Amino acid sequence: MTLTDEAAFEALTQRHRRELHVHCYRMLASFDEAEDAVQETFLRAWLNRERFEGDSLVRAWLYRIATNVCLDLIRSRSRQVTKLRSFAEVPWLQPYPDRLLDEIAPSDDQPEAAAVARETIELAFLAALQVLPARQRAALILRDVLGQPAAETAAMLQTSVAAANSAVQRARATMQAHLPSHRLDWTAPQASAAERELLARFIDAHERCDAEAALAAAATDIRITMPPHPFLFSGIDSIRPLIERAFGEERAGDWRLVPTMANRMPTAASYLRRPGDTEFRAFKFDVLRIRDGAIAEITTFGHSLFPAFGLPLILPAP
Repeated sequence: MTLTDEAAFEALTQRHRRELHVHCYRMLASFDEAEDAVQETFLRAWLNRERFEGDSLVRAWLYRIATNVCLDLIRSRSRQVTKLRSFAEVPWLQPYPDRLLDEIAPSDDQPEAAAVARETIELAFLAALQVLPARQRAALILRDVLGQPAAETAAMLQTSVAAANSAVQRARATMQAHLPSHRLDWTAPQASAAERELLARFIDAHERCDAEAALAAAATDIRITMPPHPFLFSGIDSIRPLIERAFGEERAGDWRLVPTMANRMPTAASYLRRPGDTEFRAFKFDVLRIRDGAIAEITTFGHSLFPAFGLPLILPAP
């Protein structure tokens, strides 16, 4: 089958849309920009469809196009972090809904593609990738995340096998410096029961505006960042005034929180009902990193991706 007509093109390419979106998301660390990259990928594929031969190679062909689209975007926007101390250095970072990760279906040539490993999608991994130069980033993802052979990686990057291998080795060294405890494998896709219980405690404390309960769930060295804002709060003493003010008499209003999952991490979607309002309106996401039974990190994002998470923008009052 060839891709000379629109129906054939749709039949062979659209089934790969979600995994291509995740690939672009890893490259770019932005849900919205990944969507733009996928749209550009399909446009370039359609414009070059006469060069394609053989439906068994369509996935590799699309990955090659998508990778180069992302390389172009990274270079045009100078999207590389020079020093990573926290997520505050990655203002374009966005969360990814687990419900969409679970839509990825296995393919004939890579059945494990449906298993999006926690280590390869969580925020720390995404942020560390942004330190890598564009080609190193692509080489690492193609080899160590997607499991592509060296020759295929080189072909996708339009370089030699030696150059591709060198890029992967340099990328691995940089990633190890930032993520010494990470393993690139296909394990641990779901939150544990302990993590879900701690998320429930987090939600309960916030809905009751109980500052002490919220602080009791946090590690002493907790860190809070709020991309795209440059704020960084480190340590329990640093966040105590923030929590007490948010829950005190002058708080912005009443809260309702909904549990969800982002980047294989427990997440709370917060709705705020301001004084005089009758409805709870989408406000923010808090993505939790849990370590040793306590919240070690909270990454707070705005509400723009609530629809992508399948969440309404307004909750009625109970």
